[in-house]
Formats: sequence, structure tokens, C-alpha cells
Amino acid sequence: MTTSIQSTALEPDNALDGDAASLLQRLVRAMPVYGLVVLTLGLALLFSLLLPDTFPTLFNLRAILADKSVIAILALAATIPMITGKIDLTVGYGIVLWHILAISLQTKFGVPWPVAVAIVIACSALFGVLNGLLVEMAQIDSFIATLGTGTVIYAVAMWHSGGRQVVGELPEGFVDIAGGNFLGLPIGAFYVLIVSVLMWLVTEFTPLGRALYVIGANPKAAQLNGIAVRKHVMGAFVASGALSGFAGVLLASRLQIGQASVGLEFLLPALVGAFLGSTTIRPGRVNVWGTLVGVAILAIGISGIQQFGGAFFVEPLFNGLTLLVSIGIAGWAQQRRNHSIKRRIAERQLTDAPAPATVAPSSSPSTAG
Repeated sequence: MTTSIQSTALEPDNALDGDAASLLQRLVRAMPVYGLVVLTLGLALLFSLLLPDTFPTLFNLRAILADKSVIAILALAATIPMITGKIDLTVGYGIVLWHILAISLQTKFGVPWPVAVAIVIACSALFGVLNGLLVEMAQIDSFIATLGTGTVIYAVAMWHSGGRQVVGELPEGFVDIAGGNFLGLPIGAFYVLIVSVLMWLVTEFTPLGRALYVIGANPKAAQLNGIAVRKHVMGAFVASGALSGFAGVLLASRLQIGQASVGLEFLLPALVGAFLGSTTIRPGRVNVWGTLVGVAILAIGISGIQQFGGAFFVEPLFNGLTLLVSIGIAGWAQQRRNHSIKRRIAERQLTDAPAPATVAPSSSPSTAG
């Protein structure tokens, strides 16, 4: 079964890790938690110093937010099943069909754009039901199941579009979904913020969120504690599917054309962002803000490298290397903490062990003369 990094595996635990005696020890302990955040800020500062005329500009900020809002939504969609220890590859494959369908419903069938948006999101949610059934009912590994269904849905997109671009006159209201601005920034960034806050509130402060994390950490223990594992996992796939459908609507509104060659390039960045999210803020635990930090470091790094004149293959190379490095760091940090916990437990057991009882020598009974 495909599982996430064990929940709470890297979270600080003063009871087991001991108190940091020096500033250096505190910094070392904080690195798994905030290291990626520091690296993101460091990259932004580095590129700002090296490219002062192009990188630290409002135009570049708007371009990054507009380009990466769809990837951020997909990364958040992938985060939901990852919390339960599953992986959903259809976030990358499905967006190909969803953005084509959002346009073709309006241009070919004359469906009003609000209805077309509702149909796309409903279809994507139903597709999430299919993924959930395959994973939970048929007991197929989530990686294999979503790879298969993703390939099928990509084939459907090719068939529906005939391998050609889907173009036509789109209503202004639909174009404004992703093409508008708010407070001087692309409106897509505010969609990401709203979705992130809602997911954070649900996952961190509700019984539903705690149940999802328990399932991701130990599904057998979750079931023994009365948590409906099957229902929660299927719900996670439905939510992931609906969110990827919304990302498809945003992509269609932004591109204003549908084509099957667009979409698959979003798969790896979305998964990288979600995996990076498990290495920061709440290390070892997939979390919303960590996912956004993961997407941010990809966006900043790729933007800076491209402004230096990086070749066309730089983006996938950067994504792949970042994923490998982040997972390697997470595994190394987890091993170090596991060793620390074992050592602390052993020391505590030695300290708490009762001292061996000493037997006082018995005195010889006096004899009566």
C-alpha cells in the first residue's frame, strides 16, 4: 500500500528529544521545520540581487502568481489524499479533459458558462468516486489505480478533442474567472489563498481532519478506534477530484483554448509541491502551508533560472532534482530523530529503573544462658 511519510514522525517532541541547550542546537532542530522556508526566502533574495531589473518587480510577481496558481490548486488537490497515505496521479491527467470540456461545452453545445463550470466540477468529483472505489473497494494500490484511470481519462480527452485545439468565442464572465485582477494581483492567487485557508481549518481544527491524519499514520489503528476508513479515503479522492476540476476551469479561463498537449506538465510540479510540503512547517506530515511553500520554491527557482537564460529542459530538471533532494533530506532527518528518540527512551528507562534492593545482614539470635 502506498503510504505517506509517517504522520508526526519529524515533529518536535521535547519530551523525547530533550531540551536544546544552546542556540546552535535550537537552530539545528528548527532546520527540518523552517529550512525550506528559509531556502525559499534565500532564493528570492539571491535572484533579486543578481537580477535587480527583472526579478524583484511587480510584473514578475504577477507573472509568477498567474502562472503557478493552477499548479498550486493541483498541489493542494494532491495533498488531500496524501494526508490519508494515498496518491492521486489523476490531478495531472484529469486537468487535460477538464479544461477541454469546460470550453467545448460552451463553444460546441452552447451551454451557459456557469452551468458548464458546474458540470466540469461535478464530473471531476464523480471521477474521484471512481478512484476511491478502485482503491478502497477493489483494494488496488492508489498509485497503480490512479495511473490507470489517469491514462484512460487522458485518452478520453484525446478522443473528445480529436487531437485538435478546441477554440471558440467564450463569454466575458468565463474569461474573467482567471483573467481578472483583485487588489492589483491576479485573481487566481486569491483562489489559492481561499482554498488553502479552508483546507487548513478543516485539516487542523476539525475531527474530520484529525481522522484523515490518523488514517495516514496507521489505518488499522484508525479502524480500531471507530474511524470509517473507507468513507474518509473515498471522500478524500472526491475532494481531490473536485479541486482538480476547478483547476481545469481556471486553466481553460486563462488559456481560452483547449488542447490535449496542455496539462500533463502540471503533474510533476503538483506532486513535487505536495511532497515538499511534507518536509517543512510540519515535517513528516503532509500539510497545507508546507505545500504552498513547496510550490513557491519551485516557482521562484524556475523563474530566476529562466531569467538567466536557462534552456527549455531546465524546468523539468529542476522539478525532478528538487523532489529527490527534498525526500532525501526528509528521510535523513527522520532517521536522525528516530535514533534520538530511541536513545532518549533508553536513557529514561535506565534513569527510572528502581535501584536494586539491599538486604541487611541478619543478626544472630541471642541464646539464653
